[in-house]
Amino acid sequence: MSEVIIHDDENFERALKRFKKKCEKAGILSDLRKHRHYEKPS
Repeated sequence: MSEVIIHDDENFERALKRFKKKCEKAGILSDLRKHRHYEKPS
């Protein structure tokens, strides 16, 4: 699981942008989209 620590001088939007970038780099969103619907093996 990706994790971002918000620093004292950092606003929320910047931390959210860093979190999204980490998730994209880890492939979390693409994996979630791939498993969104069950596909029966045929």
